[in-house]
Amino acid sequence: MITVYDLRFGKPQDSKKTLRTNDLDFYEFLQLVHMEFVIPLNQKFVLVTTDRTVVDYGKFKELQNGSTLYLLQNQHQDLAVAVEESIHFVPHYNTLIESGTFEYFAEGQEALPCSLAELVDNSLSATAKNTGVRMIEIRLMFDKKPAVIVLDNGCGMTSKQLNNWAVYRLSKFTRENSTFKSDQQGYVSPEPVPRSLNSDISYFGVGGKHAAFQIGDSVRMISKPISSPDVHELVLSKEEFQKKEQNKEDVYKGTILNRKVTLRDKSSKSPIGVNLRNVNDDIQTLYINSAVDTFEFKATTQEGGIVDGVLRYHPFLYDKETYPKDPNIIQAPPEDDNDENEAAVMNQARGKRDIFECFWNGRLIPYTTISEFDWCRQPYKTTPDLPPECYSRFSGVLFTNDKFQVNVTKQKFMDLEIKLKHRDTLFIPVPKVQKAAKTSRNIQKEFTQWLQKCHTQFDKQVKFLNCMGIVTRNDVPTKKMQHPWTAFSAIELDGKIYKVGETLKSQKTQPVLYGTVQRFLLYGEHGGDVYATGGQVDIRREPMELYANVTRIIPISKIDRTATRESICKNIENDRDKLPAKLNVEWPEGNPWPQNAVVRCGTPLGPLKVQIHNRNGRWISSIHTGGQGALIKLEVMLTVIFYGSKGGKKIADLSAQSTKFGHWFEKIESLTSLGKYTLSLKTAIRDKDLSTVYGGKELPSYELKFTIKEGNAESFTVLNPADSVRVGVPFNIHLEMKDCYGHPTTPPSKLQPVIQCKDLELSYATISSSGNTLTITGVKAIGKGQDYQNSRIYDLDVTVPGLKNHTQTIKTRLLPGNPHSLHVKPNPVKVENGNPASFSVEVHDEAGNITANPRQMVRCQIPGLQLVSSDCSKTGAGQIVTPIVNVKIIDGKPQILNAHFSIFSHNNVPDVTVEMKVVPSNRISRMELFSLVEEKLELRNKERIEWQAGGLLQNLVYKLYDESNKEVAVTPEIASNIKVNWTGEVNLRSLVKGRLPDVRVPTKVQDQRFYQVSYKDQSVSFCFTIVPCPDEPARLKASLPKNTVKLGETLDETIELELVDQYDNVTKRLTAAAAESMTVEAEGLDQSNIQFLWQESSGSAAVTGVRFKSGPLGSRELCFSYNNYTERVIVKVEAGIPAKLKLLSGPELPLQVLNGRGIPKPFLVQLCDEWGNPSPDQRVVVEISTSPSTVKVMNSVISQPVDTEGKASFTVNAVTGSKGYYQLEFKGCFNRNPIPGPSVNFSILPDPNKPVKLSVNYNANARFPAGGTFPVFSVTVVSDDGSPMATFNPADLSMWWWKGESLSRPKTATELKCSKPLENEKKDCYHFRDKEIPQTVGRYTIQFSLRNDKVEALLSNQINVNVVANKPFKLGPECQPRTRVVSYSTDITSRILVENMTLKIMDQHGNPAGQDLNGVVLISMKCPAGEQRRSLPLFEGETSTIKMTLKEGSTHIERLTIAENSPGDDGGRYIVMFKAELTMLPIPLSPFELPFHFYNDSENQSKMSELTRKKDELNTLYNNYESSWNTYVELRQMLTQKVLDFDKKEKDFRTMLSSRNISLSQSLPVPDVLRLLREKMAEKERIERLPRRKYTIPNYSGQNILGKVGHLAVIADDDAAWVISWHLSGDMDCIITKTTEEAQKIYHQDCRQQVMALDSIFVYQGNRPLPHIRNGQGLFQPRGNPIYARHLLVYPENEKDCELVFKNLLGDTILMDDMDSATNYRKAVVQNRISCPTILTRQGNRLSAKGKFGGLTNKAPPRDRVNMFGAPLPPYYYTLKDDIDLLSKYQVTLEKKKQSEDERDRIVKKSPEIQQNQQRMSVIRKELDEIERQLASSSSVRLGKRAAANMLEPSSLLTKRPR
Repeated sequence: MITVYDLRFGKPQDSKKTLRTNDLDFYEFLQLVHMEFVIPLNQKFVLVTTDRTVVDYGKFKELQNGSTLYLLQNQHQDLAVAVEESIHFVPHYNTLIESGTFEYFAEGQEALPCSLAELVDNSLSATAKNTGVRMIEIRLMFDKKPAVIVLDNGCGMTSKQLNNWAVYRLSKFTRENSTFKSDQQGYVSPEPVPRSLNSDISYFGVGGKHAAFQIGDSVRMISKPISSPDVHELVLSKEEFQKKEQNKEDVYKGTILNRKVTLRDKSSKSPIGVNLRNVNDDIQTLYINSAVDTFEFKATTQEGGIVDGVLRYHPFLYDKETYPKDPNIIQAPPEDDNDENEAAVMNQARGKRDIFECFWNGRLIPYTTISEFDWCRQPYKTTPDLPPECYSRFSGVLFTNDKFQVNVTKQKFMDLEIKLKHRDTLFIPVPKVQKAAKTSRNIQKEFTQWLQKCHTQFDKQVKFLNCMGIVTRNDVPTKKMQHPWTAFSAIELDGKIYKVGETLKSQKTQPVLYGTVQRFLLYGEHGGDVYATGGQVDIRREPMELYANVTRIIPISKIDRTATRESICKNIENDRDKLPAKLNVEWPEGNPWPQNAVVRCGTPLGPLKVQIHNRNGRWISSIHTGGQGALIKLEVMLTVIFYGSKGGKKIADLSAQSTKFGHWFEKIESLTSLGKYTLSLKTAIRDKDLSTVYGGKELPSYELKFTIKEGNAESFTVLNPADSVRVGVPFNIHLEMKDCYGHPTTPPSKLQPVIQCKDLELSYATISSSGNTLTITGVKAIGKGQDYQNSRIYDLDVTVPGLKNHTQTIKTRLLPGNPHSLHVKPNPVKVENGNPASFSVEVHDEAGNITANPRQMVRCQIPGLQLVSSDCSKTGAGQIVTPIVNVKIIDGKPQILNAHFSIFSHNNVPDVTVEMKVVPSNRISRMELFSLVEEKLELRNKERIEWQAGGLLQNLVYKLYDESNKEVAVTPEIASNIKVNWTGEVNLRSLVKGRLPDVRVPTKVQDQRFYQVSYKDQSVSFCFTIVPCPDEPARLKASLPKNTVKLGETLDETIELELVDQYDNVTKRLTAAAAESMTVEAEGLDQSNIQFLWQESSGSAAVTGVRFKSGPLGSRELCFSYNNYTERVIVKVEAGIPAKLKLLSGPELPLQVLNGRGIPKPFLVQLCDEWGNPSPDQRVVVEISTSPSTVKVMNSVISQPVDTEGKASFTVNAVTGSKGYYQLEFKGCFNRNPIPGPSVNFSILPDPNKPVKLSVNYNANARFPAGGTFPVFSVTVVSDDGSPMATFNPADLSMWWWKGESLSRPKTATELKCSKPLENEKKDCYHFRDKEIPQTVGRYTIQFSLRNDKVEALLSNQINVNVVANKPFKLGPECQPRTRVVSYSTDITSRILVENMTLKIMDQHGNPAGQDLNGVVLISMKCPAGEQRRSLPLFEGETSTIKMTLKEGSTHIERLTIAENSPGDDGGRYIVMFKAELTMLPIPLSPFELPFHFYNDSENQSKMSELTRKKDELNTLYNNYESSWNTYVELRQMLTQKVLDFDKKEKDFRTMLSSRNISLSQSLPVPDVLRLLREKMAEKERIERLPRRKYTIPNYSGQNILGKVGHLAVIADDDAAWVISWHLSGDMDCIITKTTEEAQKIYHQDCRQQVMALDSIFVYQGNRPLPHIRNGQGLFQPRGNPIYARHLLVYPENEKDCELVFKNLLGDTILMDDMDSATNYRKAVVQNRISCPTILTRQGNRLSAKGKFGGLTNKAPPRDRVNMFGAPLPPYYYTLKDDIDLLSKYQVTLEKKKQSEDERDRIVKKSPEIQQNQQRMSVIRKELDEIERQLASSSSVRLGKRAAANMLEPSSLLTKRPR
């Protein structure tokens, strides 16, 4: 049934009709519409769905029963009337199994206790009417299946009640008559009892399900009604729900098992019993036991709600609060109970806890508490009789009935506080004694009276006077209790006033304390005189000199109020005589040193006698401070400090204890260091560290300053004596003079030192002195030393006459001195020519010693020879060998050369010249060669000789001569050194006779060769060159520069013909006449263009015009003839010029391609010439194109040159275009000339799995208020064939929005993900609901995107929306002004509150929202909350209120000032309130409040103004840091959870892989997984490439299409595949569709194509046995292995659908082994009166169901003529596919995990920066606290002064600093 609304002309009447669509296709439905709505055939209309999707043939098939359609003139026609659409919605089972988890966790509390409490509550209700014991037991099972069991002995549930319990949200109020109806009624709601448990089971109908599924994944309810013997059992399981959903079954359907009682239903264990009344440490018991009085009241609401309330007072007793602490909250460790830190004073009674706990029907609602009501709230102004502390000493409880709403988990009230605080709610106090009811009772008044009575009767307190300010106490060990403490200057205790500065005495302390009051301390912030309990006093002990300025803090209760002032002062004065006053120093031996004395070193100091006196001159040895162990012994410390260059150094550090004579110190004789000294005597306290300070003052001391100087010179020391000296090199000797203690001292005058040494001649130049040093300068030593390696040690005696120790000996080594001369040996020298010369050189110093010095390089230079040198830097001597001397000897006479020796780096050493005589040698120096042929031929060295090619140069002889031109006789030794380069085989005997080997001349004229004869490695040699000459002509030679030619083309280059000799040397004997007599012949040769041209320059003939015009490709023989000479050459004939293209291979035709898909098999094109020969010309480029050009083809290459074989392969990767027929054309190009090629026809089919468009539907008329919620966006992914898609991950679909209207999406765009689908929503439509609109107004762009393989593949059209302001909410400024500080001075600039400020009506997000609103703005002043002032400042003009016009939601204030001499409290804080009054708005707007500070003087105003400005800046900076920190924490937690989720998923994949024998003991890196994946894929591809049987006819695919019959199944058995394929040969190409509509569509496109629709097939259900089997028993024993033919088919996909197809095609056809078995089987079956189906045999025969067999029609053709079913892949192939799929998912998980970890690490790396921001926040917080303290202190001080002036007026409390 489909509902159609005719809205073409907007007629509301008769526009709706419901049409039946049974068995109608789209075209039939259109005819029905024409008929029902009487539409003329020529009138155009359109049918659309309610989301404006046009219904076509494909969309009509997807319409569901009950759909609604619009009949419109066009798709976008507006709806003239409202129409209705029927919908169906069923909740998802997650509503039942997941809601509990959401509800409990949404509370933000512990989920397990809440869920267990819900189950126990049900048991309490069930056992409410038990006459005996009420038993409730909770068991925890830890077996194989862990479980939580809740048992009770309640009334139980009937099957009807159990059924009602299973229904979600079926509460007791919505059931039949609000009771549980069944055959036996056994449960009745209990009567409500005040303040008792009255909660009834199934109040909401969700609690038990929430609790059970929050704890586990299934729940088993076992119940036995009290009045029935049956047990009813119900099981609800998440797993069962999921299975039902997957199987398309009814999810909300189950069974109840009714059975009898068994042993397993009875518990064998007895639980441990606990009496709840014996529990005394719970918070409720603590509240009741610690209360001393109660205040009861009752509240009633208009809806009938009743609340019983109780307030309990917990007084301050003695020195601590009695308000109980919650035992479930971890408390801070208890403070030590000592007098100095009284923790009770710091404790606040109730703290921050709310007053009232709440009960609903007697059940505690744990997460709802109420802080207070107006009538019990602490007032701003308190009286002295009722201090504010009393308001924190009472607790309360509220008991409500069921008129108040709670949430389904019974954890929170929904409306309790709202209803109770409503103005119509009536609170009435309940008297403890029943009296006559009053007409009206004031609950606030009675409550205040009750509280004042409790305070008066039970609290004892102290009055603290004159507040001094807020302090922090670091002496308190608990850090949170260190602040705030208020200091006071006085207290009133027992009618007596104690003030700061007064002395007092303690009691009950050890020891008893006497001291001055410093301050009185009270915990908390207090601004004036207050009453309080407890308190402490800070005392400084007196006298402070005796007690070291020590203070003690004791409780005020320990002040001795009976002590008099006179007794306290007398005791203090007596204690002052215990203090030391001065030191008395005596010199017993009568040798006192005066101040600043100067003495020589070695003079003793002392002895000394020292005594300590008090102020009365009495000798004392200790200080007595009173009390046990209070004796402090005194000592005297002696310290002698020497002040040297590095500062002070203690020479002596002694201490002396007291004796009966005082303190005694012995002589000090260690004063030998020179310099200033200080003797210090100090009084010290005898302790671990001797302290010289007591009571903040230095103890008595004595100080003596003196100086120690050096003595006379008595000895000397040689400073830094030299270890070695060099001959003749001057050096200095330094002598340091010393006294007897070794101190340097000045040398005496007129000293003449003496220097002596044996074997050395010593002298010096002068003597000089400087300070304590005497210097002997210019000392020289002359003497003979040893060699350069062994130096000798000498003793130098230095004597200074006149000293006590006058002589010192210096040991030193004498080393050779600087270079002085050069010595060369031999001199002169004689050397034979051809040999080197050798010289010895030495370098001597001034004394003739061989000396070695750096850079001591001796060089030798001989004319005509290379410079040589020897390094004498280390030894002073060396050897120089010259290069071989080779000079030209003239006429055998000797030659004279001069060798010049020098030291390059020492110019002071003179050079040396040595004469060298070179004499002639007898070595061989010259060679001559002769040829003894017909006549003697003398050869010249380096001569060129022309000789006949291939000839022989014979009879070569040689002669040798020495340097004296004498012929040298050749000996065997000399002959062995003769070498020739033309042969390696030389006869030594011939060489001795002077004969050389013959020389063979090269056969090629261009091969000129070099020949050489040498003696001793070419030291003496003779050479010549032979140039070969050509011989007589021997044959005709043809030269082809190129031996290939294309068919039909002329050979590009000429063929050269020449006459050559026997060695192919050109003889140049051809003439011009010879060229005319030459001929050439060859197969297919075109003789018409042949020419022979004479070439005079080369003596050859050139052949041109060689061309072949026919014949096969390959080698051809050219035969050239001239006279008697003949020459044959081979020419390779190749294909001609490319002329056409030919298609060698490609996909099978007809070719059909899905849109966007490719063609897997490539097209192979061959290039040919005009004769059809394959042409490998790679200059030809082949390109592929389409016709028409509207189709887009993506190829591996668009154009490419052919390969070496002339072939080009093209693979079509994708074809994109509309549905239709197209053509692929192949064309070539050669030299810009086209080459024709083949064309291939193909058709494009739309791809149902390709997304092409995102269709977005939403309410276009919706309004977009800032901060609101976007309308629901419904997105449909439209496929290529126009149908919606639902085959992708919804997470790949995103919604983006950004501000502005840019065409490209900016990086700052916000991404939103689609919402979870609701029940009964279409799976092919995705919704974005409840998405928040931006909070800033303006134009925004919305766009949707779809990702495919992590790449953004599809974008929707951009949607531009205008975000407008939300509802008017407040009045606010355009920019926040700073906090002002003003004064009432005459200067108007000091009185400005506001300047140039514009106020606008805004929504709650700060957007202007009142452009159409007018009214007024009232400006007034008020005090901050919780503060009261005597008077308020006035505006300019002495007015308290200013009214300004508000026009179009805006008003501008030029300047707002206070009046001159305006009233106001100095240092007070006030608020300027700007309130808008509008008549058009029913709800008032929130006013804008601007705080300011008021002062009476401009100086303080300026200071406070600067503080306020700085505070505003710091607050802004602090808020920025805090926002950054919160964002960082949230992002880090989110990424950490993401990593944990991927880690769990990765472990699950590893477990699944391990179960498939893919062992991964640990997480593998992605490259290793990819490697394993490639191995698996390679193995899969290898199996796919294995040869196997395939069905070759192209398949047909598409949406709702299974394919052709031949592709639907495979058969493993070859014989079975052959005969079954033949039997179904008429059906093999039939296309199977899922729907008749799809089959009709294919038929209309091609009526020749067979089609069959699944929805038109009917076959019997079940599987029949073979005919010979009846009732499971065989009628006979058949032969031939009969089996149903369809059982041999294997279905790779769509198994159920394929079974239906082949059951219809094959029916019960049987397959058997042979024909004899088939005929016998049929006979036996028929004899049993059973019909026999068709039988096929593996031999290729058929026995029809009619019994006919034989003939050609029943015999299968040969196998190669049958298009058979394909063979299945091996089972291992499918295992590989599953492994690959699992590994691919595992790889993706690893990559996402790594990406998440990297992202988390990137965030964590920012941790130092964030921590720095945290530290900055802490610093800013401290600065803000300090500013607050200064602001508050200023205000407090000024208020305190005013309070002192007028004690009758209460001072206001300071505002607490923000946390």
